[in-house]
Amino acid sequence: MGGTMTAESVKHRSTQRWPVPPQDGYTVDDLSTLPDLPPHTELIDGSLIFVSPQRDFHSIVIDLLVNGLRGTAPAELRIRREMTIVLDQRNGPEPDVSVIRAEAVTGPARTSYQAEDVLLAVEVVSPDSESRDRTTKPHKYAAAGIPNFWRVEQGGTEGKPVVHVYELDPMTNAYVHMGMHRDRIKVDKPYPIDVDLTTIDQL
Repeated sequence: MGGTMTAESVKHRSTQRWPVPPQDGYTVDDLSTLPDLPPHTELIDGSLIFVSPQRDFHSIVIDLLVNGLRGTAPAELRIRREMTIVLDQRNGPEPDVSVIRAEAVTGPARTSYQAEDVLLAVEVVSPDSESRDRTTKPHKYAAAGIPNFWRVEQGGTEGKPVVHVYELDPMTNAYVHMGMHRDRIKVDKPYPIDVDLTTIDQL
C-alpha cells in the first residue's frame, strides 16, 4: 500500500490548479471573471494565452512609443498600453500599445476597449509571441476593422527597434505594408506622428 498513489493524495500534492476550459472555449467575459489569471492574459480563439516575463527591449520600446505617440496626439484620441481589445466574444488580445478614441475612456476602472474604438494597434515582437504578433493578431485586428497596425521587431546587430507600418485596405479587409522605419517613424495616420527611435538609448 505504501507506494500507491490515490487521486486524493495527488490532489493534495498539487500546488497549481489549472482552469478547465469550457467545451466551447472561453469568452471575453471570462477574462474579467476568472480568478487568479496571470497579468496580461490574452484570449485568442477561445484559448487563454499566458504571457512570458517581458524582456528589457519589450518594456523600453513600449515606453518609447507611448511617450512619442502622446506627444502629438490630438485631444480626441488617447494612448493606452497593454489593455485588452475586444474583437469578438472569443478574441480579446492585448496590444502592447493602442491609440483609442477619447470618448471610449469612461473611467479608471475600465479593463477593456472595443475594436471600433481603436485606430492603431502596436505589437512589440517577443520570442514567445513571434507567430501571434506576425500572423494571428494582425489578421484578427484587420478582420475587426482596426485601420492601422504596427509591428515592432528588434533589428540589426545593435538590436534597435524596427517598426513595420500597415494600413487596412477596406476592399480586402487585410493590411497592406506601407513601410519600414528604423531611426525615426514619421507617418500621418492615424494622425501626424513623429517619433525618434534612436532615443531608446536614453531610456
